[in-house]
Amino acid sequence: MIAVTGFMPAGLALTVRAMVADSAKGPRPSLTETLFVLFLRLVAVGSLWFALQYWAMLTGFSFGGQGRFDLLPPAWKAAYTALAVLFPVAAVGLWLLVSWGPVIWLIAAATEIAMHEVYPSTFGVNRLLVFAHGAIALVFVLFRIALFVQRRRQARTVRTDSP
Repeated sequence: MIAVTGFMPAGLALTVRAMVADSAKGPRPSLTETLFVLFLRLVAVGSLWFALQYWAMLTGFSFGGQGRFDLLPPAWKAAYTALAVLFPVAAVGLWLLVSWGPVIWLIAAATEIAMHEVYPSTFGVNRLLVFAHGAIALVFVLFRIALFVQRRRQARTVRTDSP
């Protein structure tokens, strides 16, 4: 219960307490759901870090200004500009737990994987980055499967028409 203090009339304080007591209480999130939210938020922070790195490079704050937009080859301009836009959008979507967040992250991660695996002569090889994106995608899929199984079990136990 919320303790109401300060310069509040006694009648209003009772009304606030009654409103808190009458508030609908939803089911508590399970441990799997809580860990999934934590995972998505950590991926959001990582996506924001990638976004800041790309923007720092494109604006000349990193690599001694050698990665500035006007100095990059056309392929790098296209890829790095797209990633500089995709990663912050993905970070916002992942942090807010909306359905489009993982989709945008997947597009950005697939772009980076394609850059380093399909075009290594242009963008170089970065196996650690490819492995990290693959591991994050695998953990995401495993969380979704675990949540699906958990919700299915809960739905089965809640049904009123069960024999």
